[in-house]
Amino acid sequence: MLEEIPATHGVHVEERLADGRYVLQAELPGIDAEDIEITVAEGCLTLRAERSEETTQQGRAEFHYGHFTPLPPGAESDEATAEYKHGVLTITMPVREAKTGMRTMPMRELLSVGAH
Repeated sequence: MLEEIPATHGVHVEERLADGRYVLQAELPGIDAEDIEITVAEGCLTLRAERSEETTQQGRAEFHYGHFTPLPPGAESDEATAEYKHGVLTITMPVREAKTGMRTMPMRELLSVGAH
């Protein structure tokens, strides 16, 4: 299980890895779905969101939020899905067994049958 990540730029994010799936949940209350952008590049997921609101004194205030997190090895970002409901964004993707770049090499033993 992955640990909770502290809020970054006002975004509270939790992530977990279980049952062959990586799940990231981000709390984005007050954000419209069309103002959320999710990108994946070079094994890193980036989340950007913007919220605008009218103010009585200056006219308009804009708030920008962002978060990035490295994906676990074996994460299949091409098969990721995202759902936004009640201010919570949930991103889910399958995780295949990652190849570590290390392998065990078979060895054969040579027995000498006499001195030459």
